[in-house]
Amino acid sequence: MFVQTVQALGALLIGGVFVWAGIEHFVKFRAMTEYLTARQFPAPVVLLAAGSALEIVAGSLLAMGIAMLFAAAALAVFTLAANMLLLRFWACEGLERQTLRSAFLVNFAVIGGLLLAATA
Repeated sequence: MFVQTVQALGALLIGGVFVWAGIEHFVKFRAMTEYLTARQFPAPVVLLAAGSALEIVAGSLLAMGIAMLFAAAALAVFTLAANMLLLRFWACEGLERQTLRSAFLVNFAVIGGLLLAATA
């Protein structure tokens, strides 16, 4: 019972973070699109909308304990892709490099949490 409660809490927390992020991306859609455009991201409007919707839907499923494998796998692939495309710390210097590298590594920890959630 304890393990199941902890797993459910973990799924709620990690799923909730993705729901929050997806909603925030829609609220700040123009600014996010401008940022992606400046980073030479392909089809920024389409990919931002699709990625944000994925975060909300898959995050909600994960938070509610529904289709855990699908939701966690979708979010892990999304996070890996976003990590590789947006947090390219190796192309930066100084403080920006440190900041992006930290976010890059945190996202790998999130992917690890998603993999654990997929097996719950």
